[in-house]
Amino acid sequence: MLRKMECGSACNGHVAKGCEHCINGSKMVLLVTGQCKWNCYYCPVSLEKKGLDVIYANEAKVSTDEEVIAEAESMDATGTGMTGGDPLLAIDRTLHFIRLLKERFGKDHHIHLYTATFDQEKVRLLEEAGLDEIRFHPMISMWTHMNDTCLRDIVSSTTMDVGIEVPAISGKEKELSELVRYADSVGVKFINFNELEFSESNWNMMSQNGFEVKDDISSAVKGSHETALSVMKANRKINIHLCSSAFKDGVQLRKRLIRRAEHICTDYQAVTDDGTLVRGFVYSGDLDAIVSELRELDVPDELFIVLDNKVEVAPWVLEDIADELGFKCYISEQYPTADGLEVERTPLN
Repeated sequence: MLRKMECGSACNGHVAKGCEHCINGSKMVLLVTGQCKWNCYYCPVSLEKKGLDVIYANEAKVSTDEEVIAEAESMDATGTGMTGGDPLLAIDRTLHFIRLLKERFGKDHHIHLYTATFDQEKVRLLEEAGLDEIRFHPMISMWTHMNDTCLRDIVSSTTMDVGIEVPAISGKEKELSELVRYADSVGVKFINFNELEFSESNWNMMSQNGFEVKDDISSAVKGSHETALSVMKANRKINIHLCSSAFKDGVQLRKRLIRRAEHICTDYQAVTDDGTLVRGFVYSGDLDAIVSELRELDVPDELFIVLDNKVEVAPWVLEDIADELGFKCYISEQYPTADGLEVERTPLN
C-alpha cells in the first residue's frame, strides 16, 4: 500500500534501515572520494568535491581518522552513509573507514554505502569489513539491461541488505518499472527513488534535457515527483521509497542540524527550532576592555568567552546590555556545521 510521508515523500512497504538513521537526523555523511568514472549527467555533487580525491565528513573537509571520528561524535551519530563519487574506486580507504567506525562506535553503528560499481569481490570485502547495507546506483543505460550485471549473484552471496537507489527521471517510467521488477525478482530488499534535483554542478542538464524547475522555492525538477509516484502505484507490492527534495531539506537536514546544534551548544549559545545556533558577538581592538565592561555589568564568566578578534556573549544577555557597552554588538545566527555558515546577522547598537 502506498503510504504518504512528510513533505511529499512516500513508501510502498518500509524504508531501508539506513534511511531510518537519515530520517532521524542521526546519520553522518562520509564522502570517501569525489572521484567517479560514470559521468551521470544529473550528478548533484558540489563543485568543491566533484571529480576530486577529497574526503568530507558532513560539511567538514577532513584528512585524518581523528577528524572523521570528531565529526561523528559532534552529532552523536548512530550511523554513517558512505558516498562519493564512487567509494568503490577507493576501496582500501573505504574499507579502512568502515573498520574505523565500527571499532570506535560498535557493531550497532549502522553503515550504508552508495556505489555504481557492480563487483562481487569488492562487495565481499565490504561485508567482511562490517558494512551493513549497500545501495547500487546503475546508470540509466543499464536500467533495462540489469541481467548484464552481477546483481543477482551479489544478492545471493551476501547477508548485507542490498538496495537500488536512482533518481526518478521524468519520461523514464517504463525503464524505471523494468528496473524495479528486475531488482525485486532477484531479491533486492528495497528500491529508493530520489526526486531529481538541480545544483550548481549539474545545471547544464536542465536545458540539455528540457527540464524545468518545479517551483520558485525548490531545487527539484518538474515532473520527477509525479514519475516516481506513477511507478510506485504500478508496482504496489514492491518495496519502494520516494525521497522528495523537500523531505531532504525540511526533515532530514533540519533534524541533523538540530541534533548537532544541541550536542555542541555551549552555555553561552542558543539553538533555534530550525537547528541553527544563535550567538552574540562584541567587537573591539581591545578585548580586555570588553571583558572589563562585561564584568562591571555582572555578566558571569561562564556566559562569555574571548575569541581571536571578538568576545562571544550569551545572546540573551547581550540583547539586554548592548546599549550599555561602548562596542559594536551583533546577534549572529549560524549553521552548526564545520564551516559555521552565517544565516543572519543583526546589529544591536
